[in-house]
Amino acid sequence: MESKRQQKVGRQIQKDLGEIFQKDAQHLVSGSIVTITAVRVTPDLSIARAYLSFLPEKNKTILLDSVKENTRFIRQKLAERVRHQLRIVPHLQFYLDDTAEYAAKMELLFSDLVIPPPGPDEEEGVN
Repeated sequence: MESKRQQKVGRQIQKDLGEIFQKDAQHLVSGSIVTITAVRVTPDLSIARAYLSFLPEKNKTILLDSVKENTRFIRQKLAERVRHQLRIVPHLQFYLDDTAEYAAKMELLFSDLVIPPPGPDEEEGVN
């Protein structure tokens, strides 16, 4: 369970990273749209784990590798933005957010599921 402080710092980092990817680091993702879906911060606020989603979805791993290679640049840009709110800028770790793929997979599984209607002997509520 994250504390209020962790949640607050996570939301601020999420907002700032979104702006950084839109303005300062657009060259790193070669024209793709980057969405920061979540940021989880450790209790000591030293590490921030950012979950990224890319549109269009092709070459996601290549884009993620590019972002990871330039973590130092992104952290520097983040430091410029949060220098008055945080004493120490957290180390950034980037992960691929696969919740949309997981939801699509589950939707596909449920759409293929065939549930027969109840028979006359199997009325609802009868034990």
